[in-house]
Amino acid sequence: MNRATAIVIACVPAALSLAGCATPSTQFPSLAIRDSERVSGTLAAPATPVAPPAPVAPATLAQLDRLLATMRASHAAFTAATPAAQRAVANARGAAVGSDSWSAAQVAVAGLESSRSEGMIALGDLDRLFVDAAVAGGEFAQVETARLEADRLEAEETAEIERLLGALAN
Repeated sequence: MNRATAIVIACVPAALSLAGCATPSTQFPSLAIRDSERVSGTLAAPATPVAPPAPVAPATLAQLDRLLATMRASHAAFTAATPAAQRAVANARGAAVGSDSWSAAQVAVAGLESSRSEGMIALGDLDRLFVDAAVAGGEFAQVETARLEADRLEAEETAEIERLLGALAN
């Protein structure tokens, strides 16, 4: 067998297969979804009852009451010291920095900040209890209520101190 015959024999099957592809046909396979490709049935997650959150422990409730009482007492001390600080700042208005009236006003405002510090510690402890309750997935509405009250009192104190310091700077 010569080389030309071998090439013709090798090309005949390829030519026949290409001729089959080129034959016009009116019956093409459908591209529609076949029955075996259809999704059937339903998949629903089983209904699992949601467990109610664990109630707040009695020890935590007692700690909440103690911390809130501390915050209220601190706020009462702050409120009692506020008029004296306001008078000292009013007396120092327009005074030179470092003068006696300016120094007295600074000491009075520092006294307010000092009376606020015990409440700030209680607020920090309330924040910790709130985070612990939220992370544990338990009931934390009571903790949140106490924390919000303490936060409101602290915000009032901060606003008053900023107002007094602003008046002292002018």
